[in-house]
Amino acid sequence: MKKCNEFVRLVKDIYKKDFVALHEPIFIGNEKKYLNECIESTFVSSVGAFVDKVGIEFSRFTGSRNFIPTVNGTSALHVALLLAGVQNDTEVITQPLTFVATCNAISHCGAQPVFVDVDIETLGMSPESLKIFLEKHTYDKDGEIYNKHTHKKIRAIVPMHTFGHPCKIDKILEIANDFDIPVVEDAAEGVGSYYRNKHLGTYGKFGTLSFNGNKIITSGGGGGILTDDEELAKRARHITTTAKIPHKWEFYHDETGYNYRMPNINAALLLAQLEKIDIFLENKRKLVELYAKFFEDEEIKFVTEPGNSRSNYWLNAIILENKAQRDKFLECTNANGVMTRPVWVLMNKLPMFKGAFCMPLKNAEYLEERVVNIPSGVVL
Repeated sequence: MKKCNEFVRLVKDIYKKDFVALHEPIFIGNEKKYLNECIESTFVSSVGAFVDKVGIEFSRFTGSRNFIPTVNGTSALHVALLLAGVQNDTEVITQPLTFVATCNAISHCGAQPVFVDVDIETLGMSPESLKIFLEKHTYDKDGEIYNKHTHKKIRAIVPMHTFGHPCKIDKILEIANDFDIPVVEDAAEGVGSYYRNKHLGTYGKFGTLSFNGNKIITSGGGGGILTDDEELAKRARHITTTAKIPHKWEFYHDETGYNYRMPNINAALLLAQLEKIDIFLENKRKLVELYAKFFEDEEIKFVTEPGNSRSNYWLNAIILENKAQRDKFLECTNANGVMTRPVWVLMNKLPMFKGAFCMPLKNAEYLEERVVNIPSGVVL
């Protein structure tokens, strides 16, 4: 493929490397300094100054009243769903085009996913598909919404902001409010992304973030819960720290809790990363300009931020003509030292979710066969 070979040369020229990974972390700030301070303090686990400060600084950065740091994004979503009322043998509406952690968190609650379609423009949940499902496939019983096909309660809606591009979260919220169903945003990929000048994860009852090693900023492993509800934030802090009642020496736990609090040593790394996020975001947008120019006037479509959005462009993506062209591009780039990958297999095709109720998934199926992620690491 001529275009593929040209793309390989472009990427290697941009990154000045013979092998280019999909998204590598960058450490150019106070990471070593803060890690040393953390080690010297001896507080390297779930108690310490850095984990407390990260809670404050991320609340300030996102505009949320509360940020509760956790060990990873899955644990954050698990707790957020529990506090939103998701229980055993209930259902949660989500999208099939997502990373498996979205549905794993639903399963951890003992619940099952319901899959609605995505939009081509945003790659995220389709408000239209959501509305059709709720209007035609559910019924109200004593103020609770039930699935007509499974007769299970629907306890939450989880849209995911794919690759950091905002979905139409305002329209999703309008529909959710009409049916009185809480929205929990999976903003694992959306740190530094905004929709209508509001940070992702701050629209719903809860929002969750991830700081895995391949994210824009990382704590090695880590995540967090966003919420404006003070009581729910208090509950989240409590059950993510084993539901222990604070006391100088006694160990008393008043309910089943989770050992989900972010360790201080991870928070030290994350705090240093947060201090550099503006530089990372600015430089990623410069990379986007190069990619957009390279792919203009081509049959290969470069995915850009939706309207009313400012995306972090966590993972850049292209949409090829068909699956055959996608596979040729993947083979060519990876064989020549440029890491690319296809989008995830749709969740409804995985063995653990095959029995889930699905709306028609025309857009998700179209994208699954055509989307490829291309190198997106910060270029300094």
